[in-house]
Amino acid sequence: MLVSAASSTHRDLILDQFTRQAAPFSTAKTIADEKALRLLVEFSGVGPDDTVLDVACGGGLVVCAFAPSVRRATGIDVTPAMLERARALARDKTLANVSWEQGDVQSLPYPDASFTIVVSRFTFHHFLEPLAVLREMVRVCAPGGRVVVADVQTADDPVKAAEFNRMEKLRDPSHVRAMPVAELQALFGAAGLRAPRLTRYELRDELDNLLRRSFPNPGDDVEIREIFAAAATDDRLGIPVRREAERIHYAYPVAVLAADR
Repeated sequence: MLVSAASSTHRDLILDQFTRQAAPFSTAKTIADEKALRLLVEFSGVGPDDTVLDVACGGGLVVCAFAPSVRRATGIDVTPAMLERARALARDKTLANVSWEQGDVQSLPYPDASFTIVVSRFTFHHFLEPLAVLREMVRVCAPGGRVVVADVQTADDPVKAAEFNRMEKLRDPSHVRAMPVAELQALFGAAGLRAPRLTRYELRDELDNLLRRSFPNPGDDVEIREIFAAAATDDRLGIPVRREAERIHYAYPVAVLAADR
């Protein structure tokens, strides 16, 4: 498969960011929240005979959340440091029905209809071609299975959405574009799926914690703080932001979408 210069450069950004983020991202309370992981598992309609693939699995949290409820769970990711975190987590949980693979999510190394549940969480905003990834997820999902995507969503207002994406690009240079929920829903139809079921929740935390697990370019953290401080009064990001003395609290809206194959 030919790889464009843009794709190669973006892959390098992903590897750089998530090699550095492997430990802080995997252990962040918003990312490792058991209630949110349980919601994802239950919303998928999981059963004991299911085989699960987590696309861009990161530190393995989703795979390990599914593992007790399914026959087998597999994670694939491009970043070796993330996969090392995933293997360590599985060992800590003494899970015997999980496996891990390094690979490209735009060309999944599995035959058609290999899994009954194909899921991806907090990843679509990193993809240059999210529809291409979703089509690959559909391809490896068996008829009668489910495709599940969970990701941060932007406001419907295009100005606020653009400012949110600009801020996220400053915070994480591997960020591409988060989407409003209607656009996420439309991807499912474009990939040949029926209209997805939808549920939502919020990632709530303090800005200081978010920046501790982020690796912006030098000086960009100052601008990020200024953006959040302004958003607490003018809603420029289109997400809940409030200030308490010197602390800034935020909530990232998350959409979880699931469709039958």
